[in-house]
Formats: sequence, C-alpha cells, structure tokens
Amino acid sequence: MIPEARAAEFDAADPLAAYRERFTIPAGVIYLDGNSLGALPKATPAALARVVESEWGEGLIRSWNSARWFDMASRIGAKIAPLIGARPNEVIACDSTSVNLFKLIAAALHMRPGRKVVLSEPGNFPTDLYMIAGLEAQGLATRRLAERERLAEALGGDVALLMLTHAHYKTGALHDIAALTRAAHEAGALVLWDLSHSTGALPVDLDAAGADFAVGCGYKYLCGGPGAPAFAFVAERHQAALQQPLTGWFGHAAPFAFSDDYAGAPGIERLQCGTPPVLGLAALEVGVDLIAAIGIARLYAKSQALSEFFLESLMAHDVPLELVSPPRAAERGSQLSFRHAHAYAICQALIARGVIGDFRAPDVLRLGFAPAYLSFTDMAAAARHLAEVLASGEWQREAFNQRAAVT
Repeated sequence: MIPEARAAEFDAADPLAAYRERFTIPAGVIYLDGNSLGALPKATPAALARVVESEWGEGLIRSWNSARWFDMASRIGAKIAPLIGARPNEVIACDSTSVNLFKLIAAALHMRPGRKVVLSEPGNFPTDLYMIAGLEAQGLATRRLAERERLAEALGGDVALLMLTHAHYKTGALHDIAALTRAAHEAGALVLWDLSHSTGALPVDLDAAGADFAVGCGYKYLCGGPGAPAFAFVAERHQAALQQPLTGWFGHAAPFAFSDDYAGAPGIERLQCGTPPVLGLAALEVGVDLIAAIGIARLYAKSQALSEFFLESLMAHDVPLELVSPPRAAERGSQLSFRHAHAYAICQALIARGVIGDFRAPDVLRLGFAPAYLSFTDMAAAARHLAEVLASGEWQREAFNQRAAVT
C-alpha cells in the first residue's frame, strides 16, 4: 500500500486528530519545526487580547492582584510540573533557559564546596556550555567534557555538577535520566537536566529519578510563542539550601517591603529575579493548558508513530539520506535528523515547497514531529517532497543560489 493510503487510514484512527484544529497551521504548509518554535494555539490571540484590553487596559496596576499577575510564575510552573514528573511546588515559570541555567549551575557549585568541575558532553546545546564558560571566567567553575558513553567514568571526586540535555538538540538521542542521576549521586555530584527538547512531547519523571535541578523552554512543544518564558525545577529537598545568584526583587521574601537587604523567598519562588513578563506568561499558559489536556502519554505514543511512519515512507521512496538519530524510536526525541553534504540547500528547497524543517551546521537536516498538530498525511507528503527534491536536483539550484549570494 502506498504511504498516502496508509496515512489516511492512520489519520482516521488517530485519537488526537481533532486537536489539529486547535492550532493555526497555514494552508499549504507542513510544519516540521515545532521542536524549534511551536505552532500558535488558536486560543492564544484572544487570551492575549483579554490581558491587554481588559486586565492591562481597564484593570491597570490593580490587575497584579485582581487578575493574579503576581502569582503567574508559580501558577504556570505548577501546571508544567506534572508534564515533567515534578510536584507543583518544585517548578516555576520564569526568565529564559539560559538565565535559569546560570542560576542553577551557580547554586549547585555553592552546594558542593571544594568542587568546581561542571561535567557535560561535547556538542551539548551551545548556551548550556556557554553558561559554564561565564562562571569559569569568574574563577567559580571548571568545565569538563566527556563523550556520552564515558560520562559515568568522568564523574570524579572534583565534579560538583553533571549538566546534560535529555534529548540532544541535533540528533534527538536520549540520555537515561535515572541512570545518570544515580551515577552522579554515587560520585557526590548534583545533576541539572535541560528538558527543552523533551517537555510537551516525551515522558519525563524527575522525582522518580531523584533529579536535583532541571530547566526547559516554553516555546517549543509547549507552544508558548517566540521567546516565551522558560521554567526551572528544583527538588523540594534542595530548596531551603538554594542560593540563587541573581537576587532580584521578585525573588525576595517580601518584595513590596522594599528592604535594603535581600532575603530570599521560601521555596521555588526564590528562583524569580525581575518582574515577570505578564504577556509572555499569558501566552505560555494557553499552550501549557492545551498540551496538558492532550496528555503526555498520548502525545508520546503519536510522536513515536509519526517518526516511524515517516521513516517507512522514506524507505518506500528509496531516499538516500544518512539517519543520524537513533534508529529505535524509544531512544530518540520527537525528531529525525539526517546527514547530507548539502543539507542546507535541501532544507531550503523543502521550505520553498512548504515543508518547513531546519538545518543544523555543518550538515544536518532536522525534522521535528510535534504530535499535537501533525498528521500521518503530513508525514507521507513530506517524505514524497523530500524524495522529489533529491531526485529532481532542486537542492542543487538552492546550493548554486547560496554560492552566488556569497560571491
């Protein structure tokens, strides 16, 4: 049976098919970049209009209380918590992923006096490594990198923190959160997990794994919009000892007492810094509510099914691409990545056809599968487009145009 016919059967049986109508997907577009920026929930514009016109426009400053702006960060954090296997008082929505990384790396170093090494892997997402470099420049940290198969043996007595991304941004390869957390604890180190490419698509159980810290962004699978606030997780057992380095007024125990001296708020609220971005949080809350309503277990099952069907469709077209993601669905995130010397030109040719994926240097074509709004028909069509781009030489024209633009 041809991929398109099988896709129609799968779509007819898909329990999540109706949720596609809850998102804005432009006509003629197959959107395979939701692992970089999630699609717009249709409820978001109205929610933002309400906040702008009613809460801000009419309520003015009173809305900090009447519209509960003041507790948005903790309220939305509590909604994210079940998506990552955490308790409501362990997660807060605030700042960016980069800022939250800095705060938690610094806090972990303070909790492990006499140890300065932050262990990660080469090829981790750049901002994760850059945040170590910033603390290293201040003499507070030392960066150590080890290949993923040698991370456990690199956990020496000088390691304060193991910091890894659960689903690798380029390949989608997954780390075993429970096993690596256990290995780090046995070595006396803490662990910080970046869940940016997992939250909203993959099952994560931080509390069951005994995780210490985690961060994640709000604009990928949570569909919070470009630059949406991120979130941070701190296990309850660590919150009393946590010293966050960015001692802004919203992390104060009594921010409106306007004291000259800082006193950290109890619990997860201490991780706040400056005034919360109300509009960004309002948009994020819509996406979080929608993803939570669909359910992570159902999203994960569909994610695996979509990626497996896409690979089968490529095989049906005999597409000559090297898969760099793990071949087993259980070992990768909600994406497939392929290596080709002209991956950038192929990506541009696909975009010209309305198939939006992305490119990661130097030679990776990355296709993300956001299960909340993609269909099996999308998979069959995208595979056909990719086969036609390679067979027709369209990518060669894109490569020529790229060279011409440079010269």
